[in-house]
Amino acid sequence: MSREHFWFFHPFRVRYSEIDGQGVVFNAHYLTYFDTAITEYFRALGFDQYADAKASGIDFHVVKSLIEYKAPVRFDWELDVGARVTRIGNSSLLFELAIFRKGGIEALVTGEIVWVYTDQNTHRPVTIPASMRALIATRERHLSA
Repeated sequence: MSREHFWFFHPFRVRYSEIDGQGVVFNAHYLTYFDTAITEYFRALGFDQYADAKASGIDFHVVKSLIEYKAPVRFDWELDVGARVTRIGNSSLLFELAIFRKGGIEALVTGEIVWVYTDQNTHRPVTIPASMRALIATRERHLSA
């Protein structure tokens, strides 16, 4: 997966507290990078996920996360984390993510995260509204609104 697959990137710099005894980013931190990038992806779309969830009582649950480590990521490296939605189901979003060195072309780490839109009282899936589908489709041209 290469950089041109993404319209959105969020920058990071690897902190000392994020590396392990081998001098590379500890595996659990990649999910934090991905989660932050998704939050910023929605901010770039103009969608305030937190305010929407508070007002509607509907929010997303993570139901799947997958990480593939292709190359080590080291202390103090500047990174760009790409995020995009590759599929919208009835109640789910599939995100594809990739971590690049700042300005790099090939992904060091890739991942997928699946979210399900869920009523926070019943914890049951609900349909993703047309307005959210349309908002995502403004940047993800391969998805129909």
